[in-house]
Amino acid sequence: MSTAPPSAPRSATPTPAAPSAPAAPAARRAALDWRIRFAVLALIWGFSFLLIKVGTQAYAPFHVTFGRLLFGTAVLAVAMAVKRTALPRGARTWGHLAVAGFLLNALPFSLFAYAELTIPSTLAGICNATSPLWGMILSLVALSEDRPTRRRVAGLGIGFLGVLTVLGAWQGFSGLDVTGTAMALLASLSYPVGWIYVRRTLAGRGESHLSLTGAQLFLATLQLAAVTPLFTSWPQEFPVLPLLAVVALGALGTGLAVLLQYGIVAEVGPTTAQMVTYFIPVIATAAGVTLLDERLTWNTPVGALIVLAGAALTQSRAPRTERSQA
Repeated sequence: MSTAPPSAPRSATPTPAAPSAPAAPAARRAALDWRIRFAVLALIWGFSFLLIKVGTQAYAPFHVTFGRLLFGTAVLAVAMAVKRTALPRGARTWGHLAVAGFLLNALPFSLFAYAELTIPSTLAGICNATSPLWGMILSLVALSEDRPTRRRVAGLGIGFLGVLTVLGAWQGFSGLDVTGTAMALLASLSYPVGWIYVRRTLAGRGESHLSLTGAQLFLATLQLAAVTPLFTSWPQEFPVLPLLAVVALGALGTGLAVLLQYGIVAEVGPTTAQMVTYFIPVIATAAGVTLLDERLTWNTPVGALIVLAGAALTQSRAPRTERSQA
């Protein structure tokens, strides 16, 4: 599940666009192999949908989102203190970060939490995988350097065919909670909107990723702190298991995951790092079925594979001859 990782590739895939990270010097290469960190990141984001489901069993969706942002911000605050990273300066920068925090954190996190009140965590995880498809559509409109090619258009068509397969379109979407599914898809759409906004307003700044993302999460936390009392009262009881789920969702799924993603991008580049996107729905589905006993019909995994194939095709580079003809 995306929060605000480092730099977006050309067509805004689920590694949200923030200013490009400088390459990590070879001498400071992490002791833990990047493949292990990649696997840990995939597991963390894949299990995030299960944690949301567990959290919403006892707490209101806004409570889950607020806790997620609060604990995620705390992790980044500690990292900033350890690295002595200063906060960004300038009212304009903070204004852009407030918008980014809403589009990349407050809004999609809240939508996924509300969606999982009525849809399985498996379906929410698969809906998250549509972000590259939405991103390609938006980037073709908003980013002039992204040109449509036959390969990318074909990938888009295949991807949305996969969405229809997951949703069981041939059955008239029977048994599907339309509102919850729409919220999950809207959350997935919010990510590329936010990435494009950040790419247009914050790319190339001198501040570090840690500084910008720490401030972004802090502002998103303030937004939830202001909004939550308007829609629900604060909880009177704190059941342990759902509380631990919210803490893990924030500290691991939002805070630690961002730090892992930054390190992977700095070491092997954004193209390889973004491949984590394709493992998330697989892990989310496995977790939901095995640990939450969620029902799985044939069209869900088949449709998810079609979605991932289409998303991968939209991100692949076309042969030079095709690009020259587009």
